[in-house]
Amino acid sequence: MKRGFLVILSGPSGAGKNTVLDATMDRCSDLQYSVSATTRPRRKSEQDGVDYFFLTEEEFQRRVRAGEFLEWAEFCGHSYGTPLAYIEECLEQGHVVVMDIDIEGARQVKDKMPEAVFVFLLPPTMAELENRLRGRSTDSDEAIRQRLGKALEELKAGIDYDYVILNDKIAKSAAKLEAIITAERCRVKHSEYFELLEDIVGRNRE
Repeated sequence: MKRGFLVILSGPSGAGKNTVLDATMDRCSDLQYSVSATTRPRRKSEQDGVDYFFLTEEEFQRRVRAGEFLEWAEFCGHSYGTPLAYIEECLEQGHVVVMDIDIEGARQVKDKMPEAVFVFLLPPTMAELENRLRGRSTDSDEAIRQRLGKALEELKAGIDYDYVILNDKIAKSAAKLEAIITAERCRVKHSEYFELLEDIVGRNRE
């Protein structure tokens, strides 16, 4: 079986990573969404190994020291990370694995798995980015100002990615991400090239 590949979608907070990826998953039902590990408490509706891998802080830090995460970060007093063994298992099974992570997380992935496909999501305007952040109703004015200031710096990171998508309309952005994944599947290194050749030669002999 041909090894799968990893697709990273990242961009500034408020660019719409989760929304675009969810819409893309609806269009491409065979994609494998990456499951993260976390130390935050499990909610009643969540299942271990499906929504997250739920770990104690001690176990999480042990895995950090052992280098068992592809990327990890702390957020709101809890730790989050992507188990490297889980990603490797999915790739060996031939899956196309997709992740939506922030820019710092993407940098960690690039250090450990530079062959991944990196896609940068841009907001249509800074004004729209601010509207999206305010629409969440989860941050104070000061927090939003800090996020916008950080976003201006993060936008420069897009130059290091393989692809860029301007997220002005969700459906159009999802279609572009689907097209990127389709194109990557057609790369010789990602295709079952020799199996295709055998089929072609076999048909010719018949």
